[in-house]
Amino acid sequence: MKWFFLFFLVFIGFFYFFPNHIPPLSPPQPQKEHYLVEKKKTSVIMNLIGKTEEEVTKQFGQPMRTDDSAYDYKWWIYNRQPQTYLQLGMLNGRVVTAFICGEQIDVAPFRIGQPVRELFDRISLSPTIEVSLPTGTYRFELSEQDMTIQPLVRLNDIYAQLYIDHFTGRISSIRIMDAKTLVKLRPYELMYRGKLLSPRPLSLEEQKRVEMANARQIFEITNVIRKRYNVPPLSWHEKAAQAAYAHSEDMKENRYFSHHSPTYGDLKDRLLLAHIPFQIAGENIAAQYVDGIAAVEGWLNSKSHRDTLLSQQFTHLGVGVAGQYYTQDFLKPWKLSGK
Repeated sequence: MKWFFLFFLVFIGFFYFFPNHIPPLSPPQPQKEHYLVEKKKTSVIMNLIGKTEEEVTKQFGQPMRTDDSAYDYKWWIYNRQPQTYLQLGMLNGRVVTAFICGEQIDVAPFRIGQPVRELFDRISLSPTIEVSLPTGTYRFELSEQDMTIQPLVRLNDIYAQLYIDHFTGRISSIRIMDAKTLVKLRPYELMYRGKLLSPRPLSLEEQKRVEMANARQIFEITNVIRKRYNVPPLSWHEKAAQAAYAHSEDMKENRYFSHHSPTYGDLKDRLLLAHIPFQIAGENIAAQYVDGIAAVEGWLNSKSHRDTLLSQQFTHLGVGVAGQYYTQDFLKPWKLSGK
C-alpha cells in the first residue's frame, strides 16, 4: 500500500568504538603531571561535588524529575530549557557527578562551545590519570582517540571528562565526578591494585527504570544539540520508542550489532511491523557505552550518525535502551498526530 512511505533512509552506523578515521586535533605533547585547577578559579557548577541536597535545592530549586542510573546515584534532571540543561548525580544525599551541556551554564574554567585549540593552549593533558583511594590505586590509560575527543582533566579532587565535538573542534558537553564515581564508571582502559569498585547489581525492575531513564535523557540531549545547531526539536513518538526498544533488546539477547535483525529485518520492516506509517525514517544504534550521555556524544562524532541526529527532515524520535544497547528511530510520520 502506497501510504506506508514515500522515501526511506537508513544511515548505517559504526560499532560503538569511536571511528578510527578521526584525525587528532593536534593536542599538545602529553605531560607527566595532570592539570590542576585551583578551586577559587572554578565556577559554582565545578564546586558542586560533595554538596548536600539542601545546598543544591537552595541553588537550583527542585529538579524537574529524578532518574535512576546504573552507577548507584540518582540523576536530578534540570531540563527547563536547552540552554541550561543540567543533570546532577546524587548519592547518599550528596552530589557525586554532574553532566552539563547547556551553553548558558557557567562551567569555568571551561565553557560549552569552547574551541579545543584554546583549551590545549591553556592546559597540559596526560594520557595517564592515577586515582588513589583507601580501597586501592586505579590508573586510567587514555588512547589517542580519547585524548582527542574525550580527554580527562583533574581539578584538585574531582575529575572533568570533556566531550569534544570533533567536527567543530569545540567542547560539546562536560561530565564532572568524584574519584569513586570515575572508578565505577570506567570510561577508559583501567589498571588497578586493590579492590575494584563496582556499582551494586540491579534488580530487573531497577534495570528497566535505568533503561527508560537513559532513553529519555538521550531524547532530551538530542534536542539540546539540535537547538545548538538551529535544527527544530523532535517530538517523542511512543510507538517508535517501542520499536527502538525491541531492536535494542533483540541485539542484546541475540548478541549481534546491526541495523538488520536476523529475525525482524531492517528498519523499514520493523517499523511497518509496528504499524508505524512514515514518509521518511532513519536509525542510530550504539553498544557498550557507559550510558545514554556517552552514546549521544559518540553519535555526534560519527558522520553518518551525526547527519541523522541533526537532520531537518525528521519531526519525531523514539528511543529504546536495553542494557548497554541503544537505538534511536527517527521519523517523519504520515500523520503528525499519530504517535
